Amino acid sequence: MPRTYQPLGDRVLIKPLSTEEVTKSGLVLPETAKEKPQEGEVVAVGPGRLTEEGKRLPMDLKTGERVLYAKYAGSELKEDSMEFLLLSERDILAKIVGK
Repeated sequence: MPRTYQPLGDRVLIKPLSTEEVTKSGLVLPETAKEKPQEGEVVAVGPGRLTEEGKRLPMDLKTGERVLYAKYAGSELKEDSMEFLLLSERDILAKIVGK
């Protein structure tokens, strides 16, 4: 049975979207030449950050949304052949709307 992750606080679990493996001119890029992806899909969202007064601040993200995140943010997780990134909501730069 696969594991299920529930992020804590203001953390978000992201599935990075793969980058193109072939350039427009038809060259195949090896793994070492690829840039680290900065775009991903939200897989799970934590309940939100607690303030010093004990109030919980709601998250701005929902499962299924596509986002742009900081290049070297978060912690990488590997589950079977899947890769995920666990990061703070403040490391997410923008939601991607439309195609």
